[in-house]
Formats: sequence, C-alpha cells, structure tokens
Amino acid sequence: MKKQRDNITLSKDAVYLLGGQTIKELIDEVKKDFEARQNARRKLELQWQLNMNFVLGNQYCDISPNGQIEDCDKRFYWQERQVFNHLAPILETRLAKLNRVRPKMSVMPATDTDSDFYAAKLSTLLLNSAYQKNELDKIIFEATVWSETCGTAFYKLGWNFSGGRQVGMADGKPVFEGDISVTVVPPFEIYPDYLTACEIEDCQSLIHARAMTAKAIQEIWGAEVSGEQVSIFNDSSQSPKDMAIVIERYEKPSPKFPKGRLIIIAQDKLLHLGELELKVGTDYTLSYPFVKQTCVKSAGSFFGISIIERAIPIQRAYNAVKNRKHEFLNRIALGVLAVEDGAVDTDELIEEGLPPGKIVIYRQGSNPPVFMDTGRLPSELNYEEDRLMNEFISISGVSEIMRNSQVPSSISSGVGLQLLIEQDDTRLSMTAEFIREAVKSIGKMILRLYKQFVTETRLLKAAGENGELETYYWRDNDITSDDVVFTTENELNQTPANRRNFVFDLLKTGLLADENGKISNHMRHKILQMLGLGIWEGAKDIESLHIKKAKKENRELLKQEVNASEIDDHELHIQEHIKFMLSDGFKKSSQETEKRFLRHIRHHKGIAKIDSEEYIQ
Repeated sequence: MKKQRDNITLSKDAVYLLGGQTIKELIDEVKKDFEARQNARRKLELQWQLNMNFVLGNQYCDISPNGQIEDCDKRFYWQERQVFNHLAPILETRLAKLNRVRPKMSVMPATDTDSDFYAAKLSTLLLNSAYQKNELDKIIFEATVWSETCGTAFYKLGWNFSGGRQVGMADGKPVFEGDISVTVVPPFEIYPDYLTACEIEDCQSLIHARAMTAKAIQEIWGAEVSGEQVSIFNDSSQSPKDMAIVIERYEKPSPKFPKGRLIIIAQDKLLHLGELELKVGTDYTLSYPFVKQTCVKSAGSFFGISIIERAIPIQRAYNAVKNRKHEFLNRIALGVLAVEDGAVDTDELIEEGLPPGKIVIYRQGSNPPVFMDTGRLPSELNYEEDRLMNEFISISGVSEIMRNSQVPSSISSGVGLQLLIEQDDTRLSMTAEFIREAVKSIGKMILRLYKQFVTETRLLKAAGENGELETYYWRDNDITSDDVVFTTENELNQTPANRRNFVFDLLKTGLLADENGKISNHMRHKILQMLGLGIWEGAKDIESLHIKKAKKENRELLKQEVNASEIDDHELHIQEHIKFMLSDGFKKSSQETEKRFLRHIRHHKGIAKIDSEEYIQ
C-alpha cells in the first residue's frame, strides 16, 4: 500500500516518518528549523569569517552592528594601512607541529581466545588499509586547518557503494563491492539543535547544510531544482549561479521514531525521507555519522575556540604600532615644511617638495621655507612592539624556537634548550590530543561500517611482519571488537630523534640483551625498526620466520598430524605450541587434538635431544 502526499508517493513503511504531517508541512518545518539555527549561530559565523580574513591578510575589517564584516576606513588620507601579518606564520607553525600527529591504531581483542586475537589482528589490518585508501593523512590535515582557523572541524563518514573493486555488471552498469568514505565538513555546514550541547551525541537532532549544483542533486536524488546563487561561508559572490542548499536533518532515535529519521530537502522539494541507516554508535547502534575535532574546547559550547580568535586584538595593536612608527619615520625622512604665507609658490612645493639642488624663490622681505623639528622616535613605541611580540608567543603557544627556527641568545645550556622545546610541545599537546581522539573515533566508525555492510567474503592483502605479502579472507563476522587503541604515544612528545636517543640509552644499559649479555638476531631486527632504518625494516630474521612457521603449525594441528622438521628451532617451536595450548580458545578443543599437539611437542624434543647428543660426540 502506498499513500499519496502532495504529489509525492511514499511507501507504507515510510508514511509513519511524516509524524502526522503532510510533506509540505514537513518541508516548511525543516526550513524554519534551519533558519532558526542559522540566526542562533550568526555571531559565531561572523567570528569565523573574521578569523579567515585576518589569516589571509585582510586585517582592516571588523564585525559591524548590523551583523556584517565591513572594512574600516582611514581617519586621514595620509595614514599608513600596512598589514604586518603574524597570524599566518603562527598558523603555519602550529600546523607543521600538529602534522606530526598521525597515531598508529590497533584493535584490542574482545576476549583472550585465539580466534579473537586473530580477529583483532585482522581488524587492525583493515584499519590500516582504510587509512591508506582514503588518504586520511590529507583529510586530517585539511580538518586541522579548519579547526585551527575557526576552532572546530568535522569528519563525515559514510558507505560509498561505488567504491572498492568491481565485482560484476548489472543492467549494463558496473557493480562494486563498496567501501568507506571519509570527508571533511567545515563548521559553517553543521548546525546543532542547541549551541550548549557539548558533544555530537548530546544533540537530539543535527543539520548538515551544504551547497550543491543542481546537476549533482539531480544525479543523486533524481529531483530537478532551479539553480541560484547561494551564500557560501556567508559570501554569495563566491558561488556559481546553478547552486542550491541541500539540508540534511539527522534525528536521534526516540520513542516516536525508534530508528531515528533522516530528512533531506532542497528548496521546496523533499529529496529523501527515511530512517537512520548507519550503525556507527556504541554497540553498533544507529547514530550520527559525524566526528568533531576542536582546537580548544569551550565550556558549555558545541563549537571550540581558535587561537586566531584570541590573537586578533594583538594583531590589531601590532599593526597600529608599526604603522605609527612608519608615519613618524616618514616625517623625519621627508620633513615637515613651514612656509610663510605668500612667500613661495605652495603649489610647486606640494608637487615637487624640496629636492636636492632646487632653487627656492621666495618673496623679498619674507622668510624662506624651513623644516620643522619633528623630534625623535618615542621609545614607548619600541617597547610596545616588543611587548606585543611576547604576547603573540604567550597567546599562540608558538615560541621563538618554533617561529624563527633559531635558539634564543639567552639559552646556552643543552638541558635548558630541551626543557624549552618540551614546554613548546606541552602548549600544543592539548590540541594534539583532540586530534588523536577524533582519529580514534574515526577508526571505531570504520570498523562498525565494515561490520554492517560487508556481508560477503572479501580478500585483503597486507604486508606481514617480515615484509611478505599476506592474504586474508574476511567478512562481517570476523570483526568481533571495535575497541581501538593507540600503539604510539603523543607524537609531539616522541619525535624521531627522541626515540632514537631512547633506544641508544637502552642499549647502553644492556636492557635489550639476553641473559648472556648478547643481542639476538630477532632483537637486532626490532632495534633497526625502532631506529626507523627502512632499508633493513623488511629483513627476514630467522627467529621471526621460525615463530611464523610455528603459528602455522598450530592452525594445521587443529585438523591433522604435523611432523617436526630437523631445521626447526625446537625451543622456539615448543614455546609457541605451549602458549597456544594454554590459551582459552584451546580449552574447547577435543582430547584427540590435545594428544596430537603433545605428540608433536615430543617429536620436537626428541629431535632436539638427538641433535644435542650428536653435538657432544
């Protein structure tokens, strides 16, 4: 059964999503809701625009009483209006430091069974694969530019049905596996229901409004809309004339709508009305497909604060001081002429001034033109300039070392220099942690989307521990945990140089050697990895190969007999087999499987004993 509403046909299952309204009433209600959220957030948008203008160098503008960004006029025609932009290098320096925050993620197993350990390893490989395919490094950097400029940025995750490998043809069109999609959403496009909601999960509804071309709207939703020039970042001059605002309102699951609602409209047309589709919430529940990243959090506010916003008053004062200094220097260099009325041709003086060698003709009996004493440059201007430079440092967290790439002349001690560098990193560590938390949330959502949509077996190729190409067959049931953790500490605190020095300190103390004081080949390989020497990172040390072979034997012994080989490192093999037998997953095995493992271990011990006796003889 279908019900007709305002010339749009809805299925029986979708009619209840109208909530007793007609389609026209629903569209009007969404548009009014969007307009109300726009008005509530107007001041924040103006501040974001002001931040962007100052970073770009347009620093003689301000927010007018009528709610617009307007240029400030000169008071006198001769005033200097130069811009001495310190906000752009501050932003670039912070981005350069924060660009190092690229945490490596792994997945914790749901239990200590061998199957869950394997599932956790597979999930980690899936995360790394999705990270590379979506080029998350670029996406994180783009989001960080937005969060550093405006205070907040968002990531939007979804399932791209045209992504992945092609698996066939249908109706003459290619069919793909589908894959994850991650995009950056500027803060201008996100509208929460309450600005006091601190997190996305606290919102009962969320609007994502973006400008799209009429052609793109027709290709995606099959609806024709009339293109117009819309406002992008509150500036319609940047928009083509064939655009329309697409409003997506996400509603949280509620007693009235147990699976939530997603309403999409453009102009006066309903493009989509349905339930939430993405199970990206905790415990694979339906939720918003957005992740928030902030520069500095503000108490009781949905949007964060930017360092640029705090530094704007200092930048204004700095420009004023520098321009007043230049005006004073111009008076000293060019001079200020005092001329008796009627003594000379003032029009000629205004046009030419007093160039060297000029013959000045003045009226007989009058005084010749003279330069007035302009005095000396006040020392207060120099003092104020230095004070403002120090305020830039205290507000932005960007010190002389980071900004100028040089050591202050007052620091001569290596320990003092190291402490100063650590203090710089500490100022940025809070913002770095917000980035890491956003990346962790993205990792969790990626695993939840894979578990929801990958219902057929897929092939995953990944580099193994020894640099070999390994293949895995997996599907949704193989993802048993979304507990994403970081395998690295805060990257600001652990630079490559710090890690290398730490490894060398461990070598000096002998903590990396065995009980005989020697470094094994396996440990030597790990040390080269920690030092970041990529030439040897793929080296196949023999101990790693033996461990890999023993793990393969564990999987085979669950099904059939396996004979030990004379070339095996029997001690390593026995350790791996016993470790596998002590795991909770092995406790469910049959007695026959246990006997098979014990026979295999005895075989290793027998060969090892024979080799030992032959060696003694």
